[in-house]
Amino acid sequence: MISEEVQMFFKGLANEKRQAIMLLFLDQNEVTVNQVSELIGIGQSTASEQLSMLKRAGLLNSKREGKEVIYSTNKNNILRILQEINLILMKCCN
Repeated sequence: MISEEVQMFFKGLANEKRQAIMLLFLDQNEVTVNQVSELIGIGQSTASEQLSMLKRAGLLNSKREGKEVIYSTNKNNILRILQEINLILMKCCN
């Protein structure tokens, strides 16, 4: 059985905009809603919604600095979930 965390991980990455957002972290450690909006070419409310989904999926962390929310990858959680996915794949594909 696939855990709820793994299911949320897959749901988090199931959208092209969220995939594009995650790829931003290849070049940047942290991003704000405004930065995502500008770099991906989406509205601020859409950027905020997609970032929130990625956070719920366990892919991102957030912290508030003044009026801005700053997002970063949840590296430890991502690695842990990827290990779980690897175990699942090893069981089914051997």
